[in-house]
Amino acid sequence: MKNMEIIQIRDDHIKLGQALKLAGLADSGVDAKTDIQNGLVKVNGRVELQRGKKIYAGDVIEFDKKLVKVEN
Repeated sequence: MKNMEIIQIRDDHIKLGQALKLAGLADSGVDAKTDIQNGLVKVNGRVELQRGKKIYAGDVIEFDKKLVKVEN
């Protein structure tokens, strides 16, 4: 079973690229954009290609064999 990290957001949503940075999965917005566009990021089990995809509490992001759950 993969360990799941939790990130907290203040607002009702966060953009996917920002969530990757917040979780420490991307060093910069450029890195996040590249990883997303290359199909390396999943949201709730599905490949997501939009960096601006709105991520809400309860969503799970998967990247590089790591899972991150978003909470607020």
